[in-house]
Amino acid sequence: MKLEEAITKRILTLCKERGITPNKLAATAGMPSASLRCIFYGKSKNPGTRTLLDLCQALEISLFDFFNDELFKDMNLEGSY
Repeated sequence: MKLEEAITKRILTLCKERGITPNKLAATAGMPSASLRCIFYGKSKNPGTRTLLDLCQALEISLFDFFNDELFKDMNLEGSY
């Protein structure tokens, strides 16, 4: 699995758990919903740490909590360059 796919899955899971849409998450994080869609559709191959931090703050979790998931324990995660 590619890292950006794992990030997308994690964001969608967290949205579902909280009963919010990705558009609501983007608005709460203070970013255009188009930016989040770029992550979801693979146009953003490497979401920045600031973007992830903003999303985590909107979800009221830490970066540690975001990445502390089985998705990120896969030693074969592939990054895009």
